[in-house]
Amino acid sequence: MAIIIRQTTPADLPALGRIEVACFPSAEAASEKTLTARFAQFPSCFLTAEKDSVPVGFINGMTTNRRTICDEMFADPTLYDPDGAYLAVFGLDVLPEHRRQGIAAALVNAFIAQARGENRTGVILTCKEHLIHYYETFGFRCLGVSASVHGGAVWYDMLLPLREPTAD
Repeated sequence: MAIIIRQTTPADLPALGRIEVACFPSAEAASEKTLTARFAQFPSCFLTAEKDSVPVGFINGMTTNRRTICDEMFADPTLYDPDGAYLAVFGLDVLPEHRRQGIAAALVNAFIAQARGENRTGVILTCKEHLIHYYETFGFRCLGVSASVHGGAVWYDMLLPLREPTAD
């Protein structure tokens, strides 16, 4: 069965909470409550991958004018700026049994396409060192070690420029 990438619905949130727990260490995983709060503030920044009508992965984030992700963004959904220049990726999750099938790439590409369609300046994310090369295959550039210490991990800031930033 084909994978469908679509906008997330409120009915997806319990499944997305379970997917998040399966994909991230407990110190890094967002709870279902946190995902629900984020979704309430910025539902357009959630995409779900489904197979056989069942969610198997998702990507989520927020729009911001910051060029890099700060830890406060993970905890405070009110920092969302609907007119923000950048689409930030908070998490890319695919259930372990569905990995290596192109689902993560489809989600990333859909998020990039969304950012382009919304005329954003770029897409930003943080990742661990072993994932830098993966994101570089989409055109992201590594900006170095992030100030983020989310979950006690070392993160790297990544930027995919889509157009030149506008002057303030």
